[in-house]
Amino acid sequence: MRSTHSRRATATGALIAAAALIAVGTQTGTASAAPDNGTARSASAAQANPGALAKQLSPSQRAELIREATASRAATAKKLGLGSQEKLVVRDVIQDNDGTTHTRYERTFDGLPVLGGDLVVQESKAGATESVVKASRATAAQLKAVDTVADIAPSAATKQALGAAKAAGSDRAEADKAPRKVVWMASGTPQLAYETVVGGLQEDGTPNALHVITDASSGAKLYEWQAIENGVGNTEYSGQVTLGTSGSSGSYNLTDTARGSHKTYNLNHGTSGKGTLFSGSDDVWGNGSASNAETAAADAHYGAAETWDYYKNVHGRTGIRGDGVGAYSRVHYGNNYVNAFWDDSCFCMTYGDGSGNANPLTSLDVAAHEMSHGVTSNTAGLNYSGESGGLNEATSDIFATAVEFYSNTAADPGDYLIGEKIDINGDGTPLRYQDKPSRDGASKDSWYSGIGNIDVHYSSGPANHFFYLLSEGSGAKTINGVSYNSPTSDGLPVTGIGRAKAEQIWFKALTTKFTSTTNYAGARTGTLAVAGELYGTSSAEYKAVQDAWAGINVGERSGGTDPTEPGDGTVFENNSAVSIPDGGSAVTSAVTVSGRSGKAPSALQVGVDITHTYRGDLVIDLVAPDGSTYRLKNSSIYDSADNVKATYTVNASSETANGTWRLRVQDVYRGDTGKINSFKLTF
Repeated sequence: MRSTHSRRATATGALIAAAALIAVGTQTGTASAAPDNGTARSASAAQANPGALAKQLSPSQRAELIREATASRAATAKKLGLGSQEKLVVRDVIQDNDGTTHTRYERTFDGLPVLGGDLVVQESKAGATESVVKASRATAAQLKAVDTVADIAPSAATKQALGAAKAAGSDRAEADKAPRKVVWMASGTPQLAYETVVGGLQEDGTPNALHVITDASSGAKLYEWQAIENGVGNTEYSGQVTLGTSGSSGSYNLTDTARGSHKTYNLNHGTSGKGTLFSGSDDVWGNGSASNAETAAADAHYGAAETWDYYKNVHGRTGIRGDGVGAYSRVHYGNNYVNAFWDDSCFCMTYGDGSGNANPLTSLDVAAHEMSHGVTSNTAGLNYSGESGGLNEATSDIFATAVEFYSNTAADPGDYLIGEKIDINGDGTPLRYQDKPSRDGASKDSWYSGIGNIDVHYSSGPANHFFYLLSEGSGAKTINGVSYNSPTSDGLPVTGIGRAKAEQIWFKALTTKFTSTTNYAGARTGTLAVAGELYGTSSAEYKAVQDAWAGINVGERSGGTDPTEPGDGTVFENNSAVSIPDGGSAVTSAVTVSGRSGKAPSALQVGVDITHTYRGDLVIDLVAPDGSTYRLKNSSIYDSADNVKATYTVNASSETANGTWRLRVQDVYRGDTGKINSFKLTF
């Protein structure tokens, strides 16, 4: 494989600050999906390779690894080929049991933050670089060409940001602080820009933190994103539970010293500050009713404790940042506020009391959802917009489900429903469904090319669906008394590998493979790499990851045919070469199918042999005789391998078999060339 080179980025944004449970605005962005098969360390199909699992680091051990990485960052930058004006800033270090380290860096250029410049370096125990995952493929030469002298005044950026905030419903008439100069690299070619943040409140009462990126040369708006993502306890949702508290007889408070001194405060319907730390004389909190102010506090405090324990005991991560420091919770935010959110700026979770202040949003899965936004922010930093924003939201839903099953609370047993206890819809239905996300009326079950243009709470659907399929498989089943029936986009079955393995794969991918700009294609690549490291690339787990992604229309199946319809193996093939123009219009290779009766099979095998010097440039479709199109492969700036030699499985059971079928290929970026060598259909 040759070295990679520059590509225009298709996912944009910068590091998130916070996240809300439900939609508070519309996000925009585009991205693409593409298959990627890689090699990795071998392991048995039944048990994860223990060496590839994350080592449980104490806060002091983690701090020492960060210190060592910081001390050697100049040498690392040189080894990576960065320019003299570029510097690395260590953000996090994960270490596997076998000594492999995954160091996550931010980047600066001439002292300016580089948004979209983050990267993850994987090194062996001996210090050899094994892989580098970058949020942007912009080169050192492109960065060197950036002029750091702005052509417009900061006031122009402020004016633009305030206008954008007002259009989004903000009540703020001035920016929180002066715009800062940054290098904007998340959209591909680096350029000097201003980043302006406008605070205040949004229309529904959620805090506002609108980030606006302005071209420092032309004054044009490059991008914007909303950074607010959205004792004994007698809880409303989890029954009577044990809480970690502090104090002694006659004077107790909700400070959990065993979990980083996490504290729970009462905002008493305010919208700013910490509020008042919950305290009492009897170390009994709440009565199970929302009318008692302590009840919501007990739920939030318990949810924070269970989430802390889950990440520590299952994934070896002590606290949201991995540094042993607890966040804090605020309950009773605003009046009739039907939302909850995580905010990086306060390192805290905040919960409203719901409609009529009668249904606090403090259930276990909501608490885990919000804390998991903090974990994402302090690991991959997935941009809260476009496809990366959907993956961000899905990550919080995935670990909300994981915490619920881990907690195994009798009053709130584990399920694949999000927010089923808080009755946010007023009719007893959950907020979201992971087995079939579209059941909520807005989320999407599968990936499609425009999914980055919808709200991140709904573009999260395919990733939630992937997690369910990987955990439990497709089809009808009942788990803990809840009935599920999960479909697949290609109509073919998926066999699950169990929730514990699915959780481990997603967490390791989040912390060692994902970056701020990871899209659905990159998530597939990352989870496959992790499955290979943990179980081996020929394992059932690796194949299940492939099939679960294919089940939501991202990449191809692991191979084989539909066992219910094996076909007779008849092959129709075109071996005539077709040149693929560089960055030009689509070309086709055709095969004429004849002598078949009825419909094409539900497991039609599409063999593709393409020579190309950068396969990520290519979009590949199968076009049926009636013009119906089946996407086989999407473009991806992160898929830098050469050539496409693959067999895709397509559910073509609705198509008449006889007729002319076409393989349509388009090179959507400039810089590389190739040709279709052959195209075949196996019935």
